[in-house]
Amino acid sequence: MTTIAIIGAGPGVGLAVARRFGREGFAVALLSRRQTSVDELAATLESEGVTARGFAADVRDPESVERALASASASLGPIEVLQYSPLPQREFLRPVLETSREDFATALQFSLFGAMAAAQQVLEDMRSTGRGTLVFVNGGTAARPRTDFAGTSVAFAAESAYARTLHDAVKQDGIHVTQLIIPGAIPAEDPERGPAAVADRIWQLHRDREGFRHFLTPMDED
Repeated sequence: MTTIAIIGAGPGVGLAVARRFGREGFAVALLSRRQTSVDELAATLESEGVTARGFAADVRDPESVERALASASASLGPIEVLQYSPLPQREFLRPVLETSREDFATALQFSLFGAMAAAQQVLEDMRSTGRGTLVFVNGGTAARPRTDFAGTSVAFAAESAYARTLHDAVKQDGIHVTQLIIPGAIPAEDPERGPAAVADRIWQLHRDREGFRHFLTPMDED
């Protein structure tokens, strides 16, 4: 059985993506900081017939991400799809003049160094099998920086640059790296912007393997 690993799994988009890929026969590894949270999500999925397990990992601790992904691969099977989508913390959403160097450093740990640890952990196996998809999910500040959301504006830009260069570096190995930008909120019941719509789009990105940057809904870039 092949596996999708969802980093930043929660009861909204994470659960929706898990269900979508579960319908396609994927096992699901759910990664988040709290073991109890991902265990509850895994139990829900198991009750619906989806093979799933939860793993504790903090993206600010790269070694915990590496350990969790290694455990997921060992217990569920090779990771064919990696979704990196942890929810930004409140301190990343401050005006630029109120954001300290420490805040920026933490935001970069969260969005860039955590993403790097995750990608590097799964890439070796993906390259050996000649297939794989890495999906980086970001908010609108990845495409349009905002002075009032300085932390994500800077950190998402770094994550985007890393993901784009990774896209170019591994495509000859059969690995597709892609970015999905979701402008604004994700209303629970919205058919075009809700979790189910996001999940369908992520499945489409894995299936079609076309291009790098995609938007859930249209957004003008500056």
